[in-house]
Amino acid sequence: MAGMDEKDYYAILGVSPDASTDEIRKAFQQKARKLHPDVNKAPDAEEKFKEVSEAYAVLSDEQKRKRYDAMRSGSPFAQEGYGTPSYGGSGQDPFGGYPFGWGFPFGGTGYRRATTTRSRAYNPKAGADVVMQLDLDDETARKGVRRGFTYQRYVACDVCHGTGSVRSEHAETCPTCGGTGRISLDLTGLFGFGMMEMECPECEGVGKVVADPCEACGGSGRVLSASEVVVEVPAGSHDGDEVRVKGMGNAGTNGESSGDFVCRVGVASERVNQRQAMGMQTLGFLIPFVVLGAITGTLSAMLPFILIMAAVCAYSLYRGGGLGKSKTWWKHAGTSVANGAVSGLLLAFLMVLMFSCGSANYGYYGYGPGARG
Repeated sequence: MAGMDEKDYYAILGVSPDASTDEIRKAFQQKARKLHPDVNKAPDAEEKFKEVSEAYAVLSDEQKRKRYDAMRSGSPFAQEGYGTPSYGGSGQDPFGGYPFGWGFPFGGTGYRRATTTRSRAYNPKAGADVVMQLDLDDETARKGVRRGFTYQRYVACDVCHGTGSVRSEHAETCPTCGGTGRISLDLTGLFGFGMMEMECPECEGVGKVVADPCEACGGSGRVLSASEVVVEVPAGSHDGDEVRVKGMGNAGTNGESSGDFVCRVGVASERVNQRQAMGMQTLGFLIPFVVLGAITGTLSAMLPFILIMAAVCAYSLYRGGGLGKSKTWWKHAGTSVANGAVSGLLLAFLMVLMFSCGSANYGYYGYGPGARG
C-alpha cells in the first residue's frame, strides 16, 4: 500500500482541501455505502473501501490531517511533533452525533448550542431533563409563587412525528459495517500499525440506521425549539425542593419518551454556603477524636490537635456568616457534620491506637506508674 503522502485523500473522498470535518464525514458515508464489500460485488470494491476508510481516518482527525497536509506540501518538519497516533480521535466526535444541551431562559446566562447535524444512526434514547434554578427570598418561598419560563429544548419533529424516518417504520442494518458497529482499516502503509478497528461513522457503533432519514431533523426525530412553561411553586417551599412538569424536557431520539422540566428552588437563607459547610465538616471531623479520646483516656494527648481543628471550625463559621436559623439550614448542616465524622473516624482510631500503645510502653519500661522493677 502506498504511503499516505503518495495519495490524494481529498480526491479519494471527493472533497476540497478546505472541506470541513462534517463535509468529510458526509463524503465518507456516501462512498462507504456504495463501496462496502457486502453491497458492492465489484472485484476492486474492497480495495477502494479500504482506501476511502484510510482517507477518512486521516482527514477526520485534526492532528493527522495537519501532518498529512504538511507532508503533501513537502514541509521538512512534517514528521516532527507527532507521537503515537490515537485512532479514537482528538477529543472530538468526528462522526457527528445527537444534538443535545440544556435549555436556559432567554436573557439569562445563555445556553450551549449543539450541532443539528448527525449521522443516520438509529439509536433510541430517552430525552434528558431540563433543569432550571429559581432563587426566592424567604417571604416568597413561604407564600409560594407562580412563574413562567421561556427556554430552548428539543421537541419531537412534526414532519416524521419523532421517528426520524418519513416513510419507513423500521430501522435497517447498517450497510457500512454490516450491523457490527465497527469497521476494520488496514493502516500498514499509514503508520505501520497493521489492521485497526474504528467505530462505524454511518451508525455510530449501534449497527442500525434510519432507512430514509427525515430532512427536517436529520433522522434523530427531534428538532430544537423554543418552549414555554408555567410552574407553580407551592407555599412553604425550601432550598433544594424540586417542582417537575412531566414531558416538558428534551424529547427523546427516534420516538423515545421526553424528559421533564425541573424547577429547582433556591432559598439563600436556608443554604449552607461553602465556608459554613467547611466549618460544619470540621466539627464533624472532631467528634470521633473527642469521643474515642474520652473513652480510652487519650483525650489529653490529642488536646492540641483538637484545639487547632476547633479554631479552624470557628473561623470558617465566622467567615461564612455564622449559624443559620431555619430547620432546613440545620438539616443541610447536619449532613456536612455527618460527612466530616465519617472522614475523621479512621484517623481518630489510628491516633487513639498510637497514643494508647505509647502510654503502655511508657509504663512498661519503668518511665511511669506500674513500671517493671
